[in-house]
Amino acid sequence: CREEVVWWAFTADICMTLFKGILGLMSGSVALVADSLHSGADVVASGVTQLSLKISNKPADERYPFGYGNIQYISSAIVGSLLLIGASFLMYGSVVKLIVGSYEAPSIFAALGASVTVIVNELMYRYQICVGNENNSPAIIANAWDNRSDAISSAAVMVGVIASVIGFPIADTIAAIGVSALVGRIGLELIGKAVHGLMDSSVDTELLQTAWQIATDTPLVHSIYFLRGRHVGEDVQFDIRLRVDPNLRIKDI
Repeated sequence: CREEVVWWAFTADICMTLFKGILGLMSGSVALVADSLHSGADVVASGVTQLSLKISNKPADERYPFGYGNIQYISSAIVGSLLLIGASFLMYGSVVKLIVGSYEAPSIFAALGASVTVIVNELMYRYQICVGNENNSPAIIANAWDNRSDAISSAAVMVGVIASVIGFPIADTIAAIGVSALVGRIGLELIGKAVHGLMDSSVDTELLQTAWQIATDTPLVHSIYFLRGRHVGEDVQFDIRLRVDPNLRIKDI
């Protein structure tokens, strides 16, 4: 699943970008067209994620003795940045339309298109978040939240389109503003988590306690006087210092 999940996401995002873009132009929905741009950013994000997973699989070498796992945090930050930039442009365009007053009610078909994308993106989110959690992959988890943000934004578009059709044409533009705010927030959260990981944040206390117990139960280990851990992409690395018998030889370990 780890190798296949991003390709599924990549394919789904391309289909959703084309589907929402064409339907948005045909139906006259500003929010749906803007949402298609969000999916376009998802295509780029999926490509970045796929590349980061491939790089992170490389074994440690002399240049990077701790491996390439942190590339996944960089990937997560790139995804978050794309979401934030896209949200900013979407917000600006929608606010300008609102100020100028150039808005009109779209076709009801835009609501149908939005409902389809809600279902597809929510399914992709559930699939990716499962694979990401099972593999402890920041890159896949970030991509999953990208799909969840797309599902939520499409839901907002659907509500806005329906409100526009029943007599409130301004609702479509307001929905686009709401979508951009939501997408921007998710982008900031992904960037924050990536920075947290790159700063070598500590692992959970429960995991440290488990490592401590395993080391304590290991034969020839007298005691432990130092233990810390950090996340390196999908892996967790521990720095542990032990007390052993001073007469113990390395070959006997």
